Amino acid sequence: MQENKNLILAVVLCLIVLFGWGYFAEFMGWAPKQQPPSQKAEQAAQEAPKKETPQMAELPVFTPSSGRDLNVQTPLYDAIFYTGGGPLRSFVLKNYRSGIVPDSPLVNMVDERTARVAPLGLVINSQPSWSTGQWSLDGDVPGIDLKEGQKGEFAISGLVDGLRIQRRFGVDAATYLITEKITVANPGDHSRSVKVAFTQAMDSSQSSGSQYDSMRVAWDLNGSLDDETSSRTLETTGVQASGKIYWAGPMSTYFLAAVVPANPDDATVKGLLQKTVYRVSLEGEELTLAAGEQREISVSYWIGPKDRKMLEAASEQLTRSIDLGFFSGIGKILLWLLEFFQSYVHNWGLAIILLTFLIKAVFWPLTAKSYASMEKMKQLQPLMLQIREKYKGNREEMNREVMALYKTYGVNPASGCVPILIQLPVFFGLYQALLSSLALRHASFITYLPGTDIIWLADLSAKDPLYITPIVMGITMFLQQRMSPPPADPMQAKIMMFLPLIFTVLFLNFPSGLVIYWLVNNVLSILQQWLMMRKTKKLRPVAPKDGGKKGKTEKSAQN
Repeated sequence: MQENKNLILAVVLCLIVLFGWGYFAEFMGWAPKQQPPSQKAEQAAQEAPKKETPQMAELPVFTPSSGRDLNVQTPLYDAIFYTGGGPLRSFVLKNYRSGIVPDSPLVNMVDERTARVAPLGLVINSQPSWSTGQWSLDGDVPGIDLKEGQKGEFAISGLVDGLRIQRRFGVDAATYLITEKITVANPGDHSRSVKVAFTQAMDSSQSSGSQYDSMRVAWDLNGSLDDETSSRTLETTGVQASGKIYWAGPMSTYFLAAVVPANPDDATVKGLLQKTVYRVSLEGEELTLAAGEQREISVSYWIGPKDRKMLEAASEQLTRSIDLGFFSGIGKILLWLLEFFQSYVHNWGLAIILLTFLIKAVFWPLTAKSYASMEKMKQLQPLMLQIREKYKGNREEMNREVMALYKTYGVNPASGCVPILIQLPVFFGLYQALLSSLALRHASFITYLPGTDIIWLADLSAKDPLYITPIVMGITMFLQQRMSPPPADPMQAKIMMFLPLIFTVLFLNFPSGLVIYWLVNNVLSILQQWLMMRKTKKLRPVAPKDGGKKGKTEKSAQN
């Protein structure tokens, strides 16, 4: 019995640690170091048109011009590029709003604060090309307006650090992925070493700031998701990683701004926090260009929601930005089932309830076995108490007699825990799936408290504003505890008595979708436990395994 309770206590404490972990947002400033172009580089830039070789014939004649805004519209977003280097000025998502109110502002992935650090800007040899280079728009392109099924492109050319640069952007009406091909040419008489870095940025306002939707800098290193959530670390030392980087960028639980290099080998990602803006640069391997030589670099950018299907279509690696934890395989299956139910009931809250019913039905036999074991233990409680009272001064002998009692009546003290442990991977998988599901963001279950105009469960990704569901959930935990046999150890009994209260406090700030799952699961567990108790009452009390003959333990307990 002691080992059984210790196992349960360990599992419960693990759950408390999991749910009680919080993130705290703090923000300070950071400014990138910029090096002005050398005099020699400026002279080479001026002479570049005179020394072009046939290898560079594909680049257009370059005539610097003043930068201007270039509007790009698709069914998914409205973007503004600045032709003086190519950074973004704005990126408004047409299908996502910042709040649950119907007329709340659309999500702008590049607001004014983010635009100041030039997302989608190029850094050439440590020089920010948008402020140190000269640029012009290729051709007469007033703007791009894509309809469903269409694609578009535009290009800008420039001189940066004595190098000819052309950026050719490709946009697609069906995705948030922006592709780019960069041509870097050396017009000089001597070979040049070139390092190109790509920038991404995202403001902290793109997350709710809660521990379940916090900002971070993330990257995929060698096929594994890494991230840094500490604002203190990001605003002081920052983070840096090198190796095979498939993508990197700032992200929240629901949105991502990532750089996706075509060649992930030998890349370096650096992340910093500049006031409220999370900024990332990804630098590729160093190139050596001979005089008159040019190279092409391919890269893509994801700017938008973490929609699993769209991410998979864009890049298999990008799907790792949706962290489903250790049990990701189970989480994916549960998400598919959740979407399946929602397609029929058209309500994510009802879909969660139906999924809970399905999970409970699958594990019903295991849970029934657990309850049966607990009921047997409950029937043995009087004998257990007698043994503990008789041998309270001799713990070793007491444990020996208790184990003999278990053997006499054919009771396995661990049989009640094993079914629970088997279900834990499903619980953790569902926990991560619900926590990271974009579909639950601003998804309504019961918008108004029945009979009132008070907003209630209007956003399943946010906490219950009235705290009704977590309080009811705590009550159901208390009822479950009262229906279960109490621990023989007084200290454990006191700890178990406070668990419903502890969990209620932890669940107060849980996303309401998760609370609904736990609440419905508790209600179904109470129903099952009640049915098992009724069934047990109709049966004869547990009999000794020896067919009715009293063993040593039972005789000892009665003396």
